[in-house]
Amino acid sequence: MSKVPAILAEIRPDVDFAATGDFFEEGALDSFDLVTLVAELDRVYGISIDGMDIVPAHFASVASIEALLARYGVAA
Repeated sequence: MSKVPAILAEIRPDVDFAATGDFFEEGALDSFDLVTLVAELDRVYGISIDGMDIVPAHFASVASIEALLARYGVAA
């Protein structure tokens, strides 16, 4: 089971991410949350996400986050 929804819930417990289309367009996450999310993903999965990959499109949904993690060899 993916840890991504739990990580998102820790960052913004007030948001229903399952009911949110694009996390940034709909205001569920902001740039500060993105920094926190990247740090937490790095910590939880033992990876280092490259700065070039830290763009809102890669973090717009659970699916896009899991796709990014898969590029780093992580089965989210």
